[in-house]
Amino acid sequence: MSRRSKTAALSTVACLLAPVMATAGELKFYDLTQPIPTFEPLASDPLKPDLSKPVGDSKPIAGFYHQAILYPADIWPTNEGEFLSAAILIQEHNGTSFNSPNHYLNNSDSLSKGSIANDQRRATEELTAEDLTGKVVMIDVSDRVAAELQKNDGLPHLDKSITDFSDTSQATVRATDIDNVADQIVDGAWVVANLGWGQFYGMGGEDWEAAGYVNGLNHPGFTEEALDRLIEIMDEKGVRISGIATDSLSGDSGDGVRGSSDDWSDSWPAHVKLYQRDILLVENLANVDELSAASMKGDCSLIVGALNHVGGTGGPARVFGVCDGDKNG
Repeated sequence: MSRRSKTAALSTVACLLAPVMATAGELKFYDLTQPIPTFEPLASDPLKPDLSKPVGDSKPIAGFYHQAILYPADIWPTNEGEFLSAAILIQEHNGTSFNSPNHYLNNSDSLSKGSIANDQRRATEELTAEDLTGKVVMIDVSDRVAAELQKNDGLPHLDKSITDFSDTSQATVRATDIDNVADQIVDGAWVVANLGWGQFYGMGGEDWEAAGYVNGLNHPGFTEEALDRLIEIMDEKGVRISGIATDSLSGDSGDGVRGSSDDWSDSWPAHVKLYQRDILLVENLANVDELSAASMKGDCSLIVGALNHVGGTGGPARVFGVCDGDKNG
């Protein structure tokens, strides 16, 4: 195939997957997916992982359940060799993953006017290709995050007096960041935040209170004020984005996750406010800095390779960015 024919074919694929992306130029693909570590099952309880028996170089990561278990492969021999086929036990929201609108069910106090009723919220199998692909609207606050990290030699610290990623800090996504991309907020877009946080994936292991990725919930993300401004802009323009995506544990900032008290009051604003509007979340992205740099040169789109299991509230995903790298060249 000639270079011209190859470019045309790739452009056709990109148009099918992400219609909003420009078709001129050579397309470049970026894998935005963190690896999910796996472990052999515990001999005394095969529904739990044996952390002393990692598969490959697996190390525990923070999540919402125990580590993923990869069971010993079944072997099916033939006269020319053999097939291997293993089973995996994994929580839906482990590693790079997407959240469907049915992941959170609001009570009457947290519902907004016109919101989607709990029993009408879509599960994974009801999501469409249009939901899972779309134009990237990039918000890059990685420089501000890096400046905050420099107060501790480039590493996150649990103490907010040392590295501050609270909702009062500029080292997170603010309402002004949303205002700066307001003209790009259109139907079906994906608002992607480059926090520069994916570099810490796995740091601190599975302990939320350890310094590292979760960092005792002292990590950047979308603040509630940013989410409120995003919703306000969508309402003003009469549009609905497909979702938001970040290279951190949650679309929410750590302060947002924690809420106002130890009983999770006023917590998880991205989840509380976006799912009732049929908007998705993608979490734990990798290599967002590469996507951000590419988005400065040409149009980019997001492709979320979502599991299609019936009744699911989300699932692990292979996420890609695809960019027209020659738009300005």
